[in-house]
Amino acid sequence: MDEKEIESIFKKEGISTEIPCSKAFELSDTYGVTKKEISIYCRDHSIKIRGCQLGCFP
Repeated sequence: MDEKEIESIFKKEGISTEIPCSKAFELSDTYGVTKKEISIYCRDHSIKIRGCQLGCFP
C-alpha cells in the first residue's frame, strides 16, 4: 500500500500525532495495511505508537 493510501486512512480515522498499538493492529486488519507499513508511516510522520504490544512497533 502506498503512502497516500495510508495517509488517507489515518485522516479518516482521525490519527495525527499518536496511535494506540491496538488501533494500529485494527487498521492493519481492517484495511490490509501491514504492521510494518504502519510503523514506517508513523516513523516518517512523527506519529507516536503508544501502549506497544509485544514490541511489534519500535
